[in-house]
Amino acid sequence: MPANHHTARFEDLVESHADDLFRFGCWLTGDREVAQDLVQETMIRAWRSIDQLRDAGAVKPWLLTTLRRENARRFERKRFDLVDIEDQQVTDSDQVDAETRILHSQIRVEVDQLPKKYAEPLRLQAYLGCSIAEITERLGISRSAAMTRVHRARQHLKNRLSADRRIPDLLPA
Repeated sequence: MPANHHTARFEDLVESHADDLFRFGCWLTGDREVAQDLVQETMIRAWRSIDQLRDAGAVKPWLLTTLRRENARRFERKRFDLVDIEDQQVTDSDQVDAETRILHSQIRVEVDQLPKKYAEPLRLQAYLGCSIAEITERLGISRSAAMTRVHRARQHLKNRLSADRRIPDLLPA
């Protein structure tokens, strides 16, 4: 494949999928900077594999899977340093950020516990910004099934999180 065609194809891929990858990375990590790093690592892998990515419908799932695996690799490589808490000052914004990360973590745990038929459409809509039409196309289900599954998933999360008194009225019905 000529270099300029290779570059143009890659630029199209980045333009088409970078925002979705970033949203997914933010959801996955709860950290915008880490999400940006994951998107960059994913795009590096896409650049190296651009010639193998022929099926346009398979590109986005491949990219999302690659990003998820890149995130897992972070933990394989990471060494956790112990920090003396007395040396650290906690600010209000640190507290808010920590609470937000905890909240996102709790939501992820609850979504992961949903049956797959409810979790998948919710992830597609909430984390990737897919429309109901896109969800129906990707999952091969009817429009009413997609709408029902997203609604039931949101209701389940709202009930679970409200029942645990973690988050009152977090998710709209």
